[in-house]
Amino acid sequence: MGIEVVVEGLTKSFGKQNIWQNVSLTLPAGEVSVMLGPSGTGKTVFLKSIIGLLKPEQGRVLINGVDMVNSPEREIMETRKLFGLMFQDGALFGSMSLFDNIAFPLREHTRKKESEIRRIVMERIDIVGLLGAEGKLPGEISGGMRKRAGLARALVLDPQIILCDEPDSGLDPVRTAYLSQLLIDLNAQIDATMLIVTHNLDIAATVPDNMGMLFCRNLVTFGPREVLLTSDTPVVSQFLAGRREGPIGMSEEKDAATLAAEQQFDTAPLLTGPRTVVPQLEPSPGMPVRQGALRRRERVMSMMGQLPEAARTAILNSYAPAAGGARA
Repeated sequence: MGIEVVVEGLTKSFGKQNIWQNVSLTLPAGEVSVMLGPSGTGKTVFLKSIIGLLKPEQGRVLINGVDMVNSPEREIMETRKLFGLMFQDGALFGSMSLFDNIAFPLREHTRKKESEIRRIVMERIDIVGLLGAEGKLPGEISGGMRKRAGLARALVLDPQIILCDEPDSGLDPVRTAYLSQLLIDLNAQIDATMLIVTHNLDIAATVPDNMGMLFCRNLVTFGPREVLLTSDTPVVSQFLAGRREGPIGMSEEKDAATLAAEQQFDTAPLLTGPRTVVPQLEPSPGMPVRQGALRRRERVMSMMGQLPEAARTAILNSYAPAAGGARA
């Protein structure tokens, strides 16, 4: 099963520019988490800090007792083998076939025989639905296929933690829906801990067990998906509704005067009442039960007393049909 990732007090800057500060959260083992945020809020920087590719100025990232920020480089490199990373653009080598792209980590980091490499690569190609395309070059296939090839490559070393950097970028809604289902099916098959960075609301609403949001150099919230999806925090409501009115501006947060003017002159209808929480995607027929979802249910039910009322109601509603089915 996947491994818990504990982030404590993480702060990252580039020169005088503070990207985010004092970020603390826990990615539960084997569950799917999403980090939302407007463009430019440092979501990709956060991913790279978790895997140790960037060094935050403060804080810790604990994985199996190893701190990806402060531990010796040898320990960080060894722990990094637990990760699979799916880059925004697939990051494929243009002159290599899909097969050779996906085989690359195995040839680079293991001493496996070519027959064993072929077996592993073809298994992963099958999982992401690319059988028959393994001989093609990246330039000969669609963007969606390149995404899936990038995901297959992230899987070949049997990672226990998978990081996906905007897997939906450049995809149309239909292919985004296919990718969302693929991520859930993948989690059901390998029970890896997954963190997906995105600003796609369809993925955010249907895929994760847990959700967080970065804005204005801070982690606004992180927890069970229902907490964020029912939140009345202005920045969360604006983002989820896709409204211009609210704290998020074109390039960064708006100043107080702009916000006050919007509140005075805004006549557009505001969101009222509890926001509907759409059901989370289930694994496709024939897939195993998602163990992360079972652990998540037990964990969330134990923390109900700490959650806002709207989130509690959404959680109980989401589990009611399952409970009814179990009794019948």
